[in-house]
Amino acid sequence: MFNQSSLGTFGSTTTPNSANPMKDFEVMQSPEDSISSLAFSPSTIPQNFLIAGSWDNNVRCWEIEQNGTSIPKSMQSCGGPVMDVAWSDDGTKVFMAGCDKQAKMWDLASNQVVQVAVHDAPIKTCHWIKAPNYSCLMTGSWDKTLKFWDTRSPNPMMSISLPERCYCADVDYPMAVVGTAGRQIIVYQLEGKPQEFKKLDSPLKYQHRCVAIFKDKKKAPVGYALGSVEGRVAIQYVNPTNPKDNFTFKCHRSNGAPNGYQDIYAVNDIAFHPVHGTLATVGSDGSFSFWDKDARTKLKPSELMEQPITRCSFNHNGQIFAYSVSYDWSKGHEFYNTQKKNYIFLRPCYDELKPRTSS
Repeated sequence: MFNQSSLGTFGSTTTPNSANPMKDFEVMQSPEDSISSLAFSPSTIPQNFLIAGSWDNNVRCWEIEQNGTSIPKSMQSCGGPVMDVAWSDDGTKVFMAGCDKQAKMWDLASNQVVQVAVHDAPIKTCHWIKAPNYSCLMTGSWDKTLKFWDTRSPNPMMSISLPERCYCADVDYPMAVVGTAGRQIIVYQLEGKPQEFKKLDSPLKYQHRCVAIFKDKKKAPVGYALGSVEGRVAIQYVNPTNPKDNFTFKCHRSNGAPNGYQDIYAVNDIAFHPVHGTLATVGSDGSFSFWDKDARTKLKPSELMEQPITRCSFNHNGQIFAYSVSYDWSKGHEFYNTQKKNYIFLRPCYDELKPRTSS
């Protein structure tokens, strides 16, 4: 299953070792500008497709074969930089949202694109919700609203005011969580219809950048991991049985500079493994790390890439870890280097994310 037999030779001809220090599979024909979003196709379709949204205004789709080969399939353009992408539950459609204040639905079979959502400011997040009694697209925007769209109607089914601009969100039915500017977190329950469940201040002192919902052993969503720009992740249960279940940990920091100072980098994305329930974080330091939140241990660090890692995603059965390497402007325009390519790498990861066995 996504075996490692051909790892040595694949993609190594064009890419310098410094750009791919983990010697992972390189996705062909990667975006021309920084990569803002990554998503693997759902388990409802047999193949693995990967979509990526970019600041080059495009969304690309590849088929990922078991030997690590990526086959570029198609591309669609949006009216501005793409901020987020999502799949429909049946794997037939892709949603794309971004700086043109619209979300579009791309029907992969017909290759047609229609606008399905609109806001008064750029759309930062989009997620498909599949409930027993409704299906809709949830969009979070810098216009301080969260909207829910039946894709057949030009008007939203529902619009919810947010305390501030939407910065990050995740959906795992029947739960949604949204993080806004001003360090606000809102948890929603989606059963019947979306409604606010709880509003909280972030447990992190600095601005949050990413959020990912996690499940319990029974596969029910029970909490979320929140990453901040100050190299820290908070593990938060919505209804903790014990307050000590909630904790934070440091990551994406340099190992102490000669002058005693430490470089601290943003956590850009968090993803939970669909089988093991362990997690990956990626950061502006250019590394990814795999963690076991229950054992509170790091399972694996990566070498440093040449540029920050902006996003990551696991495929539906947890065999493949995808991560995108591109500049995130965290050090300003002075560090933007047009000579450096944007990469998406694929790593066989199933064994590396197995939880730490309790002795």
